[in-house]
Amino acid sequence: MTMTPLSLASSTPTYLDADACYRAMASRDRRFDGMFYVAVRSTRIYCRPSCPARTPARRNVSFHPSAGSAQSAGFRACKRCLPDATPGSPEWDMAADVAGRSMRLISDGIVDREGVPGLARRMGYTPRHLTRVITAELGAGPLALARARRAQTARTLIEATAMSFADVAFAAGFASVRQFNETMAEVYAATPSQLRGNRRAPSVPTSRSSTPVRLPTPSSVGHLNMRLAVRTPYAGHALIAFLAARAVPGVEQAEVQAQGGAWYHRTLALPHGPGVVKLEADDVSEPGLTAFVRASFELHDLRDTSAAVERVRRLIDADCDPVAVGAVLRDDPVLADDLRRTPGLRVPGHVDGNEVAVRAVLGQQISVSAARTLAARLVEECGERIGNEPASVGPTKLFPSMQTLAGLNPEKLAMPRARGRALVVLCAALADGQVALDRSADRLDVRSQLLALPGIGPWTADYIAMRALGHPDVFLPTDVGVRHALAARGLTASRAEEIARRWRPWRSYALMYLWHSLNLTNEGA
Repeated sequence: MTMTPLSLASSTPTYLDADACYRAMASRDRRFDGMFYVAVRSTRIYCRPSCPARTPARRNVSFHPSAGSAQSAGFRACKRCLPDATPGSPEWDMAADVAGRSMRLISDGIVDREGVPGLARRMGYTPRHLTRVITAELGAGPLALARARRAQTARTLIEATAMSFADVAFAAGFASVRQFNETMAEVYAATPSQLRGNRRAPSVPTSRSSTPVRLPTPSSVGHLNMRLAVRTPYAGHALIAFLAARAVPGVEQAEVQAQGGAWYHRTLALPHGPGVVKLEADDVSEPGLTAFVRASFELHDLRDTSAAVERVRRLIDADCDPVAVGAVLRDDPVLADDLRRTPGLRVPGHVDGNEVAVRAVLGQQISVSAARTLAARLVEECGERIGNEPASVGPTKLFPSMQTLAGLNPEKLAMPRARGRALVVLCAALADGQVALDRSADRLDVRSQLLALPGIGPWTADYIAMRALGHPDVFLPTDVGVRHALAARGLTASRAEEIARRWRPWRSYALMYLWHSLNLTNEGA
Protein backbone atom coordinates (compact mmCIF):
# COMPACT_ATOMS: atom_id res chain seq x y z
CA MET A 1 0.00 0.00 0.00
CA THR A 2 1.33 3.41 -0.94
CA MET A 3 0.62 6.40 1.24
CA THR A 4 0.96 10.11 0.86
CA PRO A 5 1.36 12.46 3.81
CA LEU A 6 -1.90 13.14 5.57
CA SER A 7 -3.83 16.08 4.18
CA LEU A 8 -4.78 18.19 7.16
CA ALA A 9 -7.88 20.34 7.44
CA SER A 10 -7.45 23.94 8.48
CA SER A 11 -8.99 23.12 11.86
CA THR A 12 -6.32 20.54 12.58
CA PRO A 13 -3.65 21.72 15.05
CA THR A 14 -0.71 23.40 13.35
CA TYR A 15 1.79 21.05 14.98
CA LEU A 16 0.52 18.34 12.56
CA ASP A 17 2.03 20.20 9.64
CA ALA A 18 4.19 17.56 7.93
CA ASP A 19 7.41 19.57 8.04
CA ALA A 20 6.88 20.49 11.71
CA CYS A 21 6.14 16.85 12.50
CA TYR A 22 9.36 15.75 10.83
CA ARG A 23 11.39 18.30 12.80
CA ALA A 24 9.81 17.10 16.05
CA MET A 25 10.56 13.49 15.10
CA ALA A 26 14.16 14.28 14.13
CA SER A 27 14.72 15.92 17.52
CA ARG A 28 13.02 12.97 19.30
CA ASP A 29 10.94 15.44 21.29
CA ARG A 30 8.88 13.42 23.78
CA ARG A 31 6.39 16.25 24.22
CA PHE A 32 4.77 15.18 20.95
CA ASP A 33 4.27 11.53 21.90
CA GLY A 34 0.57 10.77 21.51
CA MET A 35 -0.09 13.96 19.52
CA PHE A 36 0.81 12.32 16.23
CA TYR A 37 2.34 9.09 14.91
CA VAL A 38 5.12 8.52 12.38
CA ALA A 39 4.60 5.83 9.72
CA VAL A 40 7.70 4.56 7.88
CA ARG A 41 7.02 3.16 4.41
CA SER A 42 10.25 1.19 4.10
CA THR A 43 9.65 -0.85 7.25
CA ARG A 44 5.83 -0.69 7.35
CA ILE A 45 5.87 0.24 11.03
CA TYR A 46 4.60 3.29 12.90
CA CYS A 47 6.34 4.92 15.86
CA ARG A 48 5.99 7.64 18.43
CA PRO A 49 7.94 10.83 17.55
CA SER A 50 10.58 10.12 20.21
CA CYS A 51 11.41 6.61 18.95
CA PRO A 52 15.18 6.05 19.43
CA ALA A 53 15.56 4.25 16.09
CA ARG A 54 17.52 5.89 13.27
CA THR A 55 15.62 8.81 11.76
CA PRO A 56 14.15 7.77 8.40
CA ALA A 57 14.41 9.93 5.29
CA ARG A 58 11.68 12.53 4.92
CA ARG A 59 10.41 10.94 1.72
CA ASN A 60 9.76 7.64 3.53
CA VAL A 61 7.48 8.91 6.29
CA SER A 62 3.93 10.09 6.71
CA PHE A 63 2.16 11.35 9.79
CA HIS A 64 -1.09 10.23 11.39
CA PRO A 65 -3.30 11.82 14.07
CA SER A 66 -4.13 8.47 15.71
CA ALA A 67 -2.77 4.96 16.09
CA GLY A 68 -5.94 3.67 14.43
CA SER A 69 -5.17 5.76 11.35
CA ALA A 70 -1.69 4.24 11.03
CA GLN A 71 -3.01 0.72 11.55
CA SER A 72 -5.78 1.21 8.99
CA ALA A 73 -3.13 2.27 6.47
CA GLY A 74 -1.36 -1.05 6.93
CA PHE A 75 1.37 -0.16 9.42
CA ARG A 76 2.15 -2.19 12.53
CA ALA A 77 3.30 -0.86 15.89
CA CYS A 78 7.01 -0.46 16.57
CA LYS A 79 8.21 -3.02 19.13
CA ARG A 80 10.93 -0.69 20.32
CA CYS A 81 9.02 2.44 21.26
CA LEU A 82 5.48 0.98 21.74
CA PRO A 83 3.68 3.97 20.18
CA ASP A 84 0.30 3.05 21.62
CA ALA A 85 1.60 3.34 25.21
CA THR A 86 1.51 7.14 25.23
CA PRO A 87 -0.73 9.82 26.71
CA GLY A 88 -3.56 10.83 24.37
CA SER A 89 -3.68 14.03 22.41
CA PRO A 90 -4.50 17.15 24.46
CA GLU A 91 -6.28 18.45 21.38
CA TRP A 92 -9.23 16.16 22.15
CA ASP A 93 -10.00 18.26 25.21
CA MET A 94 -8.86 21.57 23.72
CA ALA A 95 -11.08 21.50 20.65
CA ALA A 96 -13.80 19.22 22.09
CA ASP A 97 -15.16 18.86 18.57
CA VAL A 98 -17.14 15.88 17.28
CA ALA A 99 -14.01 13.83 16.62
CA GLY A 100 -12.49 14.58 20.01
CA ARG A 101 -15.67 13.82 21.93
CA SER A 102 -16.14 10.63 19.92
CA MET A 103 -12.59 9.54 20.72
CA ARG A 104 -13.30 9.86 24.44
CA LEU A 105 -16.37 7.63 24.11
CA ILE A 106 -14.52 5.11 21.95
CA SER A 107 -11.80 4.90 24.61
CA ASP A 108 -14.56 4.30 27.17
CA GLY A 109 -15.67 1.25 25.17
CA ILE A 110 -18.93 2.59 23.70
CA VAL A 111 -18.34 0.93 20.32
CA ASP A 112 -17.73 -2.42 22.01
CA ARG A 113 -20.91 -2.11 24.08
CA GLU A 114 -23.28 -0.35 21.69
CA GLY A 115 -21.63 -0.46 18.26
CA VAL A 116 -21.17 2.48 15.91
CA PRO A 117 -24.96 3.17 15.92
CA GLY A 118 -24.79 3.62 19.70
CA LEU A 119 -21.89 6.03 19.40
CA ALA A 120 -23.74 7.94 16.67
CA ARG A 121 -26.88 8.24 18.81
CA ARG A 122 -24.90 9.77 21.64
CA MET A 123 -23.24 12.23 19.28
CA GLY A 124 -26.50 13.14 17.51
CA TYR A 125 -25.42 12.02 14.02
CA THR A 126 -26.16 9.20 11.63
CA PRO A 127 -23.54 6.42 11.69
CA ARG A 128 -22.49 7.21 8.12
CA HIS A 129 -22.00 10.92 8.71
CA LEU A 130 -20.21 10.37 12.02
CA THR A 131 -17.82 7.93 10.34
CA ARG A 132 -17.05 10.54 7.67
CA VAL A 133 -16.37 13.23 10.26
CA ILE A 134 -14.15 11.03 12.43
CA THR A 135 -12.22 9.68 9.45
CA ALA A 136 -11.56 13.19 8.15
CA GLU A 137 -10.21 14.33 11.52
CA LEU A 138 -8.49 11.22 12.90
CA GLY A 139 -7.59 9.29 9.75
CA ALA A 140 -9.70 6.25 10.64
CA GLY A 141 -13.32 5.42 11.35
CA PRO A 142 -14.79 4.48 14.73
CA LEU A 143 -14.43 0.73 14.15
CA ALA A 144 -10.72 1.07 13.35
CA LEU A 145 -10.16 3.35 16.32
CA ALA A 146 -11.98 0.91 18.62
CA ARG A 147 -9.87 -1.92 17.23
CA ALA A 148 -6.67 0.01 17.98
CA ARG A 149 -7.88 0.65 21.52
CA ARG A 150 -8.65 -3.06 22.02
CA ALA A 151 -5.19 -4.02 20.80
CA GLN A 152 -3.54 -1.53 23.14
CA THR A 153 -5.55 -2.76 26.13
CA ALA A 154 -4.76 -6.38 25.25
CA ARG A 155 -1.02 -5.72 24.95
CA THR A 156 -1.00 -3.96 28.32
CA LEU A 157 -2.78 -6.89 29.97
CA ILE A 158 -0.51 -9.44 28.30
CA GLU A 159 2.62 -7.69 29.51
CA ALA A 160 1.44 -6.56 32.94
CA THR A 161 -0.57 -9.55 34.18
CA ALA A 162 -0.57 -13.34 34.20
CA MET A 163 -4.15 -13.54 32.91
CA SER A 164 -4.97 -16.28 30.42
CA PHE A 165 -5.14 -15.11 26.81
CA ALA A 166 -8.85 -15.93 26.68
CA ASP A 167 -9.42 -13.64 29.67
CA VAL A 168 -7.26 -10.96 28.04
CA ALA A 169 -9.33 -11.12 24.86
CA PHE A 170 -12.54 -10.89 26.89
CA ALA A 171 -11.28 -7.98 29.00
CA ALA A 172 -10.00 -6.00 26.00
CA GLY A 173 -13.34 -6.19 24.22
CA PHE A 174 -12.68 -8.70 21.44
CA ALA A 175 -15.63 -10.74 20.21
CA SER A 176 -13.61 -13.96 20.02
CA VAL A 177 -10.17 -15.39 20.76
CA ARG A 178 -9.63 -15.83 17.03
CA GLN A 179 -10.27 -12.12 16.41
CA PHE A 180 -7.91 -11.32 19.28
CA ASN A 181 -5.10 -13.48 17.85
CA GLU A 182 -5.50 -12.08 14.33
CA THR A 183 -5.51 -8.46 15.53
CA MET A 184 -2.44 -8.88 17.72
CA ALA A 185 -0.53 -10.52 14.89
CA GLU A 186 -1.51 -7.76 12.47
CA VAL A 187 -0.87 -4.82 14.82
CA TYR A 188 2.25 -6.06 16.61
CA ALA A 189 3.61 -8.73 14.22
CA ALA A 190 3.74 -11.08 17.20
CA THR A 191 1.59 -13.69 18.87
CA PRO A 192 0.28 -13.12 22.40
CA SER A 193 2.77 -15.73 23.63
CA GLN A 194 5.65 -13.85 22.04
CA LEU A 195 4.51 -10.56 23.56
CA ARG A 196 4.32 -12.14 27.00
CA GLY A 197 7.67 -13.86 26.59
CA ASN A 198 9.36 -10.55 25.81
CA ARG A 199 7.76 -8.58 28.63
CA ARG A 200 9.57 -6.96 31.48
CA ALA A 201 8.72 -8.15 34.97
CA PRO A 202 5.46 -6.43 35.94
CA SER A 203 5.71 -3.69 38.48
CA VAL A 204 3.36 -4.41 41.37
CA PRO A 205 2.43 -1.25 43.25
CA THR A 206 2.92 -1.19 46.99
CA SER A 207 0.95 0.89 49.42
CA ARG A 208 2.62 3.75 51.20
CA SER A 209 -0.52 4.25 53.23
CA SER A 210 -0.67 3.78 56.98
CA THR A 211 -4.18 2.40 56.44
CA PRO A 212 -4.23 -1.27 55.38
CA VAL A 213 -5.48 -1.56 51.82
CA ARG A 214 -6.04 -4.86 50.07
CA LEU A 215 -4.14 -4.64 46.78
CA PRO A 216 -4.91 -6.76 43.73
CA THR A 217 -2.51 -9.49 42.63
CA PRO A 218 -1.65 -9.73 38.94
CA SER A 219 -2.43 -13.43 38.77
CA SER A 220 -6.08 -13.04 39.82
CA VAL A 221 -8.81 -12.51 37.26
CA GLY A 222 -10.38 -9.11 37.85
CA HIS A 223 -7.30 -7.72 39.61
CA LEU A 224 -5.08 -5.61 37.38
CA ASN A 225 -1.95 -3.54 37.95
CA MET A 226 -1.17 -0.90 35.32
CA ARG A 227 0.93 2.19 34.72
CA LEU A 228 -0.92 5.15 33.20
CA ALA A 229 1.29 7.41 31.09
CA VAL A 230 1.36 11.16 31.74
CA ARG A 231 3.49 13.96 30.30
CA THR A 232 5.90 15.80 32.56
CA PRO A 233 6.23 17.88 34.60
CA TYR A 234 3.57 16.18 36.71
CA ALA A 235 2.51 17.40 40.17
CA GLY A 236 1.06 14.11 41.35
CA HIS A 237 1.05 14.97 45.05
CA ALA A 238 -0.90 18.19 44.48
CA LEU A 239 -3.52 16.31 42.49
CA ILE A 240 -3.91 13.72 45.24
CA ALA A 241 -4.08 16.52 47.84
CA PHE A 242 -6.96 18.11 45.94
CA LEU A 243 -8.83 14.80 45.87
CA ALA A 244 -7.99 14.04 49.51
CA ALA A 245 -9.51 17.35 50.67
CA ARG A 246 -12.79 16.32 49.03
CA ALA A 247 -12.73 12.55 49.67
CA VAL A 248 -16.21 11.29 50.61
CA PRO A 249 -16.10 8.58 53.30
CA GLY A 250 -17.27 5.23 51.99
CA VAL A 251 -16.55 6.16 48.38
CA GLU A 252 -13.02 7.55 48.60
CA GLN A 253 -9.87 7.45 50.70
CA ALA A 254 -6.66 9.40 50.08
CA GLU A 255 -3.49 10.50 51.79
CA VAL A 256 -0.43 12.63 51.05
CA GLN A 257 2.29 11.63 53.49
CA ALA A 258 4.99 13.90 54.83
CA GLN A 259 7.73 11.58 53.59
CA GLY A 260 6.50 11.89 50.01
CA GLY A 261 4.00 9.11 49.38
CA ALA A 262 0.59 9.94 47.88
CA TRP A 263 -2.28 7.57 47.17
CA TYR A 264 -5.97 7.73 46.27
CA HIS A 265 -8.50 4.90 46.52
CA ARG A 266 -12.13 4.90 45.34
CA THR A 267 -15.05 2.86 44.07
CA LEU A 268 -16.15 2.89 40.44
CA ALA A 269 -19.62 2.48 38.92
CA LEU A 270 -18.89 0.79 35.57
CA PRO A 271 -21.13 -0.43 32.72
CA HIS A 272 -21.05 -4.12 33.73
CA GLY A 273 -20.61 -3.84 37.48
CA PRO A 274 -18.69 -2.13 40.29
CA GLY A 275 -14.96 -1.71 40.61
CA VAL A 276 -12.29 -0.21 42.83
CA VAL A 277 -9.10 1.60 41.88
CA LYS A 278 -6.08 2.65 43.88
CA LEU A 279 -3.66 5.22 42.45
CA GLU A 280 -0.14 6.15 43.53
CA ALA A 281 1.32 9.31 41.99
CA ASP A 282 4.72 10.97 42.28
CA ASP A 283 6.04 14.43 41.48
CA VAL A 284 8.22 14.67 38.37
CA SER A 285 9.56 18.17 37.75
CA GLU A 286 11.69 17.53 34.65
CA PRO A 287 9.78 18.55 31.51
CA GLY A 288 9.45 16.67 28.23
CA LEU A 289 9.33 13.12 29.61
CA THR A 290 6.70 10.43 30.03
CA ALA A 291 6.00 9.50 33.64
CA PHE A 292 3.56 6.95 35.05
CA VAL A 293 0.82 6.90 37.65
CA ARG A 294 0.55 3.44 39.19
CA ALA A 295 -2.99 2.05 39.18
CA SER A 296 -4.40 -1.09 40.79
CA PHE A 297 -7.88 -2.08 39.61
CA GLU A 298 -10.29 -4.57 41.10
CA LEU A 299 -13.14 -5.16 38.65
CA HIS A 300 -16.32 -7.18 39.03
CA ASP A 301 -16.37 -7.75 35.25
CA LEU A 302 -13.26 -7.70 33.07
CA ARG A 303 -15.23 -6.25 30.17
CA ASP A 304 -15.02 -2.96 32.09
CA THR A 305 -11.22 -2.76 31.81
CA SER A 306 -11.19 -0.11 29.07
CA ALA A 307 -13.93 1.97 30.68
CA ALA A 308 -12.17 1.89 34.06
CA VAL A 309 -8.82 2.92 32.59
CA GLU A 310 -10.29 5.74 30.49
CA ARG A 311 -12.26 7.18 33.40
CA VAL A 312 -9.24 7.13 35.68
CA ARG A 313 -7.16 8.79 32.96
CA ARG A 314 -9.72 11.59 32.94
CA LEU A 315 -9.45 11.85 36.71
CA ILE A 316 -5.67 12.34 36.65
CA ASP A 317 -5.74 14.64 33.58
CA ALA A 318 -3.44 12.19 31.81
CA ASP A 319 -3.55 13.83 28.37
CA CYS A 320 -2.60 17.35 29.45
CA ASP A 321 0.40 19.00 27.78
CA PRO A 322 2.01 20.77 30.77
CA VAL A 323 4.73 22.33 28.61
CA ALA A 324 2.10 24.13 26.53
CA VAL A 325 0.33 25.27 29.69
CA GLY A 326 3.60 26.51 31.19
CA ALA A 327 4.49 28.41 28.03
CA VAL A 328 1.42 30.62 28.58
CA LEU A 329 1.43 30.91 32.38
CA ARG A 330 5.04 30.75 33.56
CA ASP A 331 5.94 34.37 32.72
CA ASP A 332 2.68 35.83 34.02
CA PRO A 333 3.42 38.12 37.00
CA VAL A 334 0.46 36.75 38.96
CA LEU A 335 1.32 33.05 38.53
CA ALA A 336 5.05 32.85 37.80
CA ASP A 337 6.07 32.02 41.38
CA ASP A 338 3.37 29.35 41.65
CA LEU A 339 4.54 27.60 38.49
CA ARG A 340 8.12 27.57 39.76
CA ARG A 341 7.04 26.06 43.07
CA THR A 342 4.66 23.47 41.58
CA PRO A 343 5.41 22.68 37.93
CA GLY A 344 2.91 20.45 36.16
CA LEU A 345 -0.19 21.13 38.25
CA ARG A 346 -3.18 19.32 36.79
CA VAL A 347 -6.92 19.95 36.68
CA PRO A 348 -8.46 16.92 38.42
CA GLY A 349 -11.21 15.44 36.30
CA HIS A 350 -13.62 12.80 37.56
CA VAL A 351 -14.60 9.17 36.98
CA ASP A 352 -18.29 10.07 36.84
CA GLY A 353 -19.64 13.35 35.48
CA ASN A 354 -22.99 12.87 37.22
CA GLU A 355 -21.32 12.47 40.60
CA VAL A 356 -19.26 15.64 40.24
CA ALA A 357 -22.40 17.55 39.21
CA VAL A 358 -24.21 16.46 42.37
CA ARG A 359 -21.22 17.37 44.50
CA ALA A 360 -20.99 20.78 42.81
CA VAL A 361 -24.57 21.54 43.86
CA LEU A 362 -23.88 20.30 47.39
CA GLY A 363 -20.86 22.62 47.53
CA GLN A 364 -22.69 25.80 46.56
CA GLN A 365 -21.74 28.64 48.93
CA ILE A 366 -20.27 26.35 51.61
CA SER A 367 -16.80 25.07 52.50
CA VAL A 368 -15.11 21.98 51.14
CA SER A 369 -15.49 20.13 54.45
CA ALA A 370 -19.18 21.00 54.73
CA ALA A 371 -19.82 19.78 51.17
CA ARG A 372 -18.00 16.56 51.93
CA THR A 373 -20.16 16.04 55.02
CA LEU A 374 -23.35 16.45 52.98
CA ALA A 375 -22.07 14.02 50.34
CA ALA A 376 -21.14 11.50 53.03
CA ARG A 377 -24.71 11.60 54.37
CA LEU A 378 -26.13 10.86 50.94
CA VAL A 379 -23.69 7.97 50.50
CA GLU A 380 -24.55 6.54 53.92
CA GLU A 381 -28.29 6.72 53.23
CA CYS A 382 -28.44 5.91 49.53
CA GLY A 383 -25.13 4.40 48.40
CA GLU A 384 -24.91 0.76 47.33
CA ARG A 385 -22.46 -1.41 49.25
CA ILE A 386 -20.15 -3.45 47.00
CA GLY A 387 -18.10 -5.55 49.43
CA ASN A 388 -18.03 -7.21 52.79
CA GLU A 389 -14.75 -5.66 53.95
CA PRO A 390 -14.78 -3.16 56.81
CA ALA A 391 -14.36 0.51 55.93
CA SER A 392 -10.80 0.42 57.27
CA VAL A 393 -9.80 -1.86 54.38
CA GLY A 394 -10.93 0.52 51.67
CA PRO A 395 -13.93 2.23 50.04
CA THR A 396 -16.98 -0.04 50.11
CA LYS A 397 -19.84 2.04 48.66
CA LEU A 398 -20.80 3.42 45.28
CA PHE A 399 -21.96 7.01 45.03
CA PRO A 400 -25.79 7.00 44.83
CA SER A 401 -27.30 6.67 41.36
CA MET A 402 -29.09 9.59 39.76
CA GLN A 403 -32.34 7.60 39.70
CA THR A 404 -32.11 7.12 43.47
CA LEU A 405 -31.33 10.77 44.19
CA ALA A 406 -34.06 11.98 41.82
CA GLY A 407 -36.58 10.13 43.99
CA LEU A 408 -35.64 11.90 47.23
CA ASN A 409 -37.93 14.38 48.94
CA PRO A 410 -36.06 17.71 48.69
CA GLU A 411 -37.89 19.03 51.74
CA LYS A 412 -36.21 16.41 53.93
CA LEU A 413 -32.63 16.94 52.78
CA ALA A 414 -30.21 18.52 55.26
CA MET A 415 -29.68 21.66 53.21
CA PRO A 416 -31.61 24.80 52.23
CA ARG A 417 -34.85 23.84 50.50
CA ALA A 418 -34.00 25.69 47.29
CA ARG A 419 -30.74 23.80 47.00
CA GLY A 420 -32.47 20.51 47.78
CA ARG A 421 -34.98 21.14 45.00
CA ALA A 422 -32.16 22.07 42.62
CA LEU A 423 -30.36 18.84 43.49
CA VAL A 424 -33.39 16.64 42.83
CA VAL A 425 -34.23 18.41 39.56
CA LEU A 426 -30.62 18.08 38.38
CA CYS A 427 -30.56 14.37 39.21
CA ALA A 428 -33.82 13.84 37.32
CA ALA A 429 -32.36 15.59 34.25
CA LEU A 430 -29.23 13.43 34.44
CA ALA A 431 -31.21 10.24 35.01
CA ASP A 432 -33.46 10.66 31.96
CA GLY A 433 -30.65 11.84 29.66
CA GLN A 434 -31.89 15.41 29.34
CA VAL A 435 -28.35 16.47 30.29
CA ALA A 436 -25.38 14.24 29.34
CA LEU A 437 -22.08 14.58 31.22
CA ASP A 438 -20.23 11.71 29.52
CA ARG A 439 -18.32 14.13 27.23
CA SER A 440 -20.50 13.24 24.22
CA ALA A 441 -22.31 16.60 23.98
CA ASP A 442 -21.03 20.03 23.00
CA ARG A 443 -19.82 21.92 26.08
CA LEU A 444 -21.76 25.08 25.30
CA ASP A 445 -24.95 23.07 24.82
CA VAL A 446 -24.41 21.32 28.16
CA ARG A 447 -23.81 24.65 29.86
CA SER A 448 -27.05 26.06 28.46
CA GLN A 449 -28.96 22.96 29.57
CA LEU A 450 -27.55 23.21 33.08
CA LEU A 451 -28.29 26.93 33.39
CA ALA A 452 -31.90 26.23 32.37
CA LEU A 453 -32.36 24.11 35.50
CA PRO A 454 -33.54 25.93 38.67
CA GLY A 455 -30.77 26.56 41.17
CA ILE A 456 -27.90 26.01 38.71
CA GLY A 457 -25.91 29.20 38.17
CA PRO A 458 -22.75 30.03 36.22
CA TRP A 459 -20.36 28.94 39.01
CA THR A 460 -21.94 25.47 39.21
CA ALA A 461 -22.23 25.00 35.44
CA ASP A 462 -18.64 26.06 34.81
CA TYR A 463 -17.24 23.97 37.66
CA ILE A 464 -19.01 20.94 36.15
CA ALA A 465 -17.60 21.81 32.72
CA MET A 466 -14.08 21.94 34.12
CA ARG A 467 -14.12 18.68 36.05
CA ALA A 468 -16.75 16.55 34.30
CA LEU A 469 -16.24 17.69 30.69
CA GLY A 470 -12.49 18.34 30.85
CA HIS A 471 -12.77 21.98 29.77
CA PRO A 472 -9.26 23.52 29.93
CA ASP A 473 -10.40 27.15 29.72
CA VAL A 474 -12.82 27.70 32.62
CA PHE A 475 -12.52 30.62 35.02
CA LEU A 476 -14.71 31.31 38.07
CA PRO A 477 -14.41 35.05 38.79
CA THR A 478 -17.00 35.00 41.58
CA ASP A 479 -15.39 32.10 43.45
CA VAL A 480 -14.39 33.03 47.00
CA GLY A 481 -11.09 31.18 46.67
CA VAL A 482 -10.21 33.16 43.55
CA ARG A 483 -11.02 36.40 45.36
CA HIS A 484 -8.81 35.46 48.33
CA ALA A 485 -5.94 34.34 46.10
CA LEU A 486 -6.03 37.58 44.12
CA ALA A 487 -6.27 39.64 47.29
CA ALA A 488 -3.15 37.91 48.60
CA ARG A 489 -1.41 39.22 45.49
CA GLY A 490 -2.67 42.76 46.00
CA LEU A 491 -5.31 42.50 43.26
CA THR A 492 -9.02 43.30 43.51
CA ALA A 493 -11.74 40.86 42.60
CA SER A 494 -13.22 43.39 40.18
CA ARG A 495 -10.21 42.80 37.91
CA ALA A 496 -10.48 39.00 37.97
CA GLU A 497 -11.97 38.54 34.49
CA GLU A 498 -9.66 41.12 32.96
CA ILE A 499 -6.56 39.44 34.44
CA ALA A 500 -7.75 35.97 33.41
CA ARG A 501 -7.97 36.89 29.71
CA ARG A 502 -4.22 36.59 29.32
CA TRP A 503 -4.35 33.02 30.71
CA ARG A 504 -6.42 31.70 27.81
CA PRO A 505 -6.74 28.95 26.64
CA TRP A 506 -5.56 27.48 29.98
CA ARG A 507 -7.67 29.35 32.52
CA SER A 508 -8.68 26.10 34.25
CA TYR A 509 -5.02 25.49 35.06
CA ALA A 510 -4.56 29.08 36.24
CA LEU A 511 -7.59 28.56 38.48
CA MET A 512 -5.96 25.46 39.97
CA TYR A 513 -2.80 27.43 40.72
CA LEU A 514 -4.83 30.10 42.53
CA TRP A 515 -6.65 27.49 44.60
CA HIS A 516 -3.46 25.56 45.27
CA SER A 517 -1.84 28.70 46.65
CA LEU A 518 -4.52 28.73 49.37
CA ASN A 519 -3.86 25.10 50.30
CA LEU A 520 -7.25 24.18 48.88
CA THR A 521 -9.16 25.53 51.87
CA ASN A 522 -11.24 28.36 50.46
CA GLU A 523 -13.00 26.78 47.53
CA GLY A 524 -16.26 24.82 47.50
CA ALA A 525 -17.38 21.59 45.80
